[in-house]
Amino acid sequence: MIPKKSAIVTGGGTGIGRAVAEELLAIGFEVVITGRRADVLKTTAAEIGAVPLDFDVTRPEQVEAALRELPATVHVLVNNAGGNTDIGRPPAATLADLRDSWTANFEANVIGAVLLTNALAERIADGGRIINISSIAARKGVDGYGAAKAAVETWTGQLARELGPRGITVNAIAPGLVDETGFFGGELPAAHRDVVLAHTPTGRLGLPADIAAVAGFLAGDRSGQLTGQVIPVDGGAE
Repeated sequence: MIPKKSAIVTGGGTGIGRAVAEELLAIGFEVVITGRRADVLKTTAAEIGAVPLDFDVTRPEQVEAALRELPATVHVLVNNAGGNTDIGRPPAATLADLRDSWTANFEANVIGAVLLTNALAERIADGGRIINISSIAARKGVDGYGAAKAAVETWTGQLARELGPRGITVNAIAPGLVDETGFFGGELPAAHRDVVLAHTPTGRLGLPADIAAVAGFLAGDRSGQLTGQVIPVDGGAE
């Protein structure tokens, strides 16, 4: 029997990460889902058939410890963990607050992906795939979160050039507003939903499955000549 290829999805317990993990499982990968909440990961893993591994990708010592349990060969790495750390946080009242806000977003969305990718660089198979999750915010602003996602996109291009000689492709997916996730820490504000829908040609919000479908294509054999790209999945909103 030919062994299955392995995939890692960070932030794989809920939302987009869970949907991507399910997609990769459906097309034949063995999938490790990672995150900071062991209980959430364990529940999701049992429901979809993935392997859970809880650790914080922004902490070097935790990444190094996790290497003992991560696959020896990685065919697909999906850097999905992150989010807008300003949500639920009071507006910055001082320069120190502003610094903390921007630093938190950069750490959550850039540092974690950079640390894990570099830790796994030698394990990524020739011909492998790296998929980074960006955001429409990289082009629309949104303070530190948008700037952090813009950095993810710049880094995606750099990695594509560095790893291309090994046949490894590196691309980013930039979702618009995606429903059925915990991104806003609760119910999506109705006013925000209405504004986004008014500027979305498809007339609906995205779903985690929309992002997962693109990730599934990027993870497959037919995407080998597509690298260094940012693919918007936003219903035309941007």
